[in-house]
Amino acid sequence: MVGKEVAILNKKKTKNILGTLSILAAVISVISFFIMRGPNANLTVGISVFTVLSVLGIIFAIISKKLWFVIIGILLNGLVLVFAYFLLLAVGISEP
Repeated sequence: MVGKEVAILNKKKTKNILGTLSILAAVISVISFFIMRGPNANLTVGISVFTVLSVLGIIFAIISKKLWFVIIGILLNGLVLVFAYFLLLAVGISEP
């Protein structure tokens, strides 16, 4: 009986950790944007970082299966992914 209760607590804890990682991925993306800004910023690296972190954040949000984390995680990381897409578009337009 005690083993089942521990397993349930571990599942809840795992869901909370995955949801927190999802939100943390979006926060790290925003922080990295402010660190990498400037005229000499390497946009290719920035786009790669934003894309990888946002896709991981969306995956963590979906795996967490908690409605609150799924909604917030997909919205925040989706916004970062759209921002990365617009950056990629801007880089493509600006190069000859």
